[in-house]
Amino acid sequence: MNRSIRLAALALTALALTTACGGSDGDKADAGQRPAQAEQAAAPAVTFPAPSGAPAPAATLAKIPATGEVRLEQGPFTDRVRITKLTLSEKSSEKSSEKPSGKSFEKPSVTGHFAITSDVSDVLALELRAAFYDERGHLVGTGSFQYAEEGEAGEAAHGTAGHAGPRAEGAGIDFTAVPKAPLTGKAASAVLSVPVLVNE
Repeated sequence: MNRSIRLAALALTALALTTACGGSDGDKADAGQRPAQAEQAAAPAVTFPAPSGAPAPAATLAKIPATGEVRLEQGPFTDRVRITKLTLSEKSSEKSSEKPSGKSFEKPSVTGHFAITSDVSDVLALELRAAFYDERGHLVGTGSFQYAEEGEAGEAAHGTAGHAGPRAEGAGIDFTAVPKAPLTGKAASAVLSVPVLVNE
């Protein structure tokens, strides 16, 4: 009998010591949260840079295209469109406003035919980008083609007439992507990409 009383007394003493030293779970949680809250208050807010749009074209191509070749770069929109008749034209006569002499220089261009195959909604924004490369596969400049069309809802919202002429949906449109600035070398090939395609 004395032995069971002693065991019971020891168990009660151990329980009392554990409760007194350890505190309750709530106390532990509060103690753990206080340093964490103080640390969060002291840490600066994390900010992320704004999206920069389409990634820059490759400075050098790993596989050099044949002279005059225009490749279509696969991207998030290429499974929704059909691009045909891709051609690199060596000359697109335009006068350069950037040259003091006012002499004309020849700008290459990428031409082709673009059609949306996945849906029939109006195109709110479309950009085709051409990256021009020299015979060694080095980037010499870029050009772009931008297009938009609005249906009746867009016309009513903006108070303007909608897109007249061929549309990107169905039969599609012809396009020409020309560099805005003179190239740093002679274009021998090009890579076409579709960085922007927004449907209503």
